[in-house]
Amino acid sequence: MQLDLNLLTALDALLEEGSVAGAAARLHVTAPAMSRSLGRIRRTTGDQILVRTGRTMTPTPYAIAVREQVHELLHQVQGVLAPSRELDLATLERTFTLRWHDSLVVLGGPALLAAVREQAPGVRLRFIAESSVDTPGLRRGEVDLEANADRLGAPDIRVQGVGETRLVLAMRREHPLARAGAVTAQQYAAAEHVTVSRRGNFGNALDDALARLGLARRVVATAPTEAVALEFARGSDLLVTVPEATTRSAAATLGLVVSPLPFELPSAPVYLSWHQRYDTDHAHTWLRERARTVLAACAAP
Repeated sequence: MQLDLNLLTALDALLEEGSVAGAAARLHVTAPAMSRSLGRIRRTTGDQILVRTGRTMTPTPYAIAVREQVHELLHQVQGVLAPSRELDLATLERTFTLRWHDSLVVLGGPALLAAVREQAPGVRLRFIAESSVDTPGLRRGEVDLEANADRLGAPDIRVQGVGETRLVLAMRREHPLARAGAVTAQQYAAAEHVTVSRRGNFGNALDDALARLGLARRVVATAPTEAVALEFARGSDLLVTVPEATTRSAAATLGLVVSPLPFELPSAPVYLSWHQRYDTDHAHTWLRERARTVLAACAAP
């Protein structure tokens, strides 16, 4: 059986993009050329792969079943056919996709981009938002680096701690507790709160710590990012508890008062995560080093 590995590349693009036009743009070929590739794939597999549903294309059950396998096979083939060679940053052209917690993008994104552009002007960084659900982005190669407080436990995912940051309390200057001076644990629990959760959870480790003190707080709203939560706090008497580094940088702009938490709480960790396929990728290793340095500085007191 004669196999054309170009069909594997085309199949991966078709399954990821879900359309002939999208796959053609991704691989920088014409739409008719991609249509011909889809026809060859259909004849080879005996499956339609994509079928038209109204104005869109829908993957077949077979296509859905093999999507991740095709993506992994393509990475393996690329690893075999692309020999390891010394990295030339001056000529390197590559786009890295980074899914970082929004506060880490605010604090570390500009510094990372500056460091990258200074050494490798042909490299582009694509920062994307965290999802409200767990996604296999690292495993599927859609994300090169993740940075957040989640320690992923999958055996094929590398995780490295790069620092930690303590949580602090933020409120508007007109808040009654801002005028009262030091906030007690009882006052903290009695106030109303907005909490940060990309999944929309009302409870977190703060509530566990309060429960150990025999206290409970009232969370009246959740926000998907810290920037949104801080806006809630700026325009109301809601309290928000966020990482110190984020709040310090935003306090002057938003007119917020920042104070320590009135009870003990472990610092929030910062982890850098990537798929094991990139362990020996010279360009990826270089980017990880730059990201590790930037994130460690963000997490520093």
